[in-house]
Amino acid sequence: MSHLSLADYRSRLEGVETFKAKGKVVQVVGLLIEGSGPGLPVGGICAIEPLHGGSEVVVEVVGFRNGRVLFMPLGEARGIAPGSAIRAVSEQAQAMVGSSMLGRVVDGMGNPLDGLGPIEDLASRSLYAEPVNPLSRPLVSEPLDVGVRAVNGLLTCGKGQRMGIFAGSGVGKSTMMAMMARSTKADVTVVALVGERGREVKEFIDRVLGAEGLSRSIVVAATSDQPPLVRMRGAYLATAIAEHFRDQGMDVLLLMDSVTRFAMAQREVGLSVGEPPTTKGYTPSVFAMMPRLMERAGMTPEGSITGFYTVLVEGDDMADPISDSARAILDGHIVLSRRLASQNIYPSIDLLHSKSRVMPDVSSEEHLKASGEFVSLMAAYEESADLIQVGAYVKGANPRVDRAVDLREKLLDYIRQDVGESFGYEEAVAALMGIIGQSEPQLPAPSFPQVQAPPE
Repeated sequence: MSHLSLADYRSRLEGVETFKAKGKVVQVVGLLIEGSGPGLPVGGICAIEPLHGGSEVVVEVVGFRNGRVLFMPLGEARGIAPGSAIRAVSEQAQAMVGSSMLGRVVDGMGNPLDGLGPIEDLASRSLYAEPVNPLSRPLVSEPLDVGVRAVNGLLTCGKGQRMGIFAGSGVGKSTMMAMMARSTKADVTVVALVGERGREVKEFIDRVLGAEGLSRSIVVAATSDQPPLVRMRGAYLATAIAEHFRDQGMDVLLLMDSVTRFAMAQREVGLSVGEPPTTKGYTPSVFAMMPRLMERAGMTPEGSITGFYTVLVEGDDMADPISDSARAILDGHIVLSRRLASQNIYPSIDLLHSKSRVMPDVSSEEHLKASGEFVSLMAAYEESADLIQVGAYVKGANPRVDRAVDLREKLLDYIRQDVGESFGYEEAVAALMGIIGQSEPQLPAPSFPQVQAPPE
């Protein structure tokens, strides 16, 4: 007969559920469920038992009003009625993450979508973790190779930087993200597809990302038909997965498409709980949650998360509230131009309106000079584009414009890149130096009149 110590009894008692917090559904309005309990904080997880049988509905606490608890479902809410029992599950939302998720596709709740069976060996992690202390962040000092020549050479990104990709619909945001996922030199890539169409998810994984890209990536897909909380959880889950690999000392590339749909999901939640709408109907909580999500990326003493967040610009209006807020939070922005896309130039990066704020910290002086000259030539051509296209420009009127015209096709070819191509950081810089360096205008050597020496 085995003898149990007091410590053994204590550990067993701690695992016994002595009290189960419960409540009842009082009212359901749209996606908002009001209940009389249980007393969990915002972010707590509960399960509601349908009154007439069926599977439980998992819900999350989103607020309180007039002594009632406000919930929103994390799945199909059918079967819920006044009087349905509410059972507390967890005081804090958790994410199950692990290295075994590599090569897998999961939904916003972390459940596999690829039909390859359950994912084993996962550990629990807070879904809504706090951002890293700003004073404990190492400085961004190393470039990250993302495989896209125009980004590597002209908008160089550093490990731990957060960049925005701003574009309207159909200009190539998702394709550019897939190019990065397939070609980056980061250790792990985490892709979050928030609010995407179901057809586009399958197309992105099979045709664009491909088996090679998926093998070292994790895809979190929360499609547009999912409840708003699930779409938001997709963004938080992808960030939590990236944090897991970062804490193991890895360099992680986090690709999120899109922040705008994340903001729209939070707007639905905010309006449902009674928040006042502000600019374009976005609630104040939207602008409070965006920095909390994006600030979780960055450098730590253990590893790094380099984040690329796409921003869907409605009507190509770069001044909409989500775009303005994202630009203020992020460390740079890549603007995709519909005009360049219409000319079959992909990726359609508008260099004159794009900026990487940490490029001076991770690039050499020669690289910066060549990049600045490249952008300057693009700007010189754009300033005289109307005259050039109608044949009114006279060669020789402006040496700067002359050089821009001569190099125009080389500059555009440098930006162009097929989906299946990959250009490393060193290769991109060398090609840039070749275009700018070899074509420097040769100025004639200065000549001076010969002066006769005075006679002795």
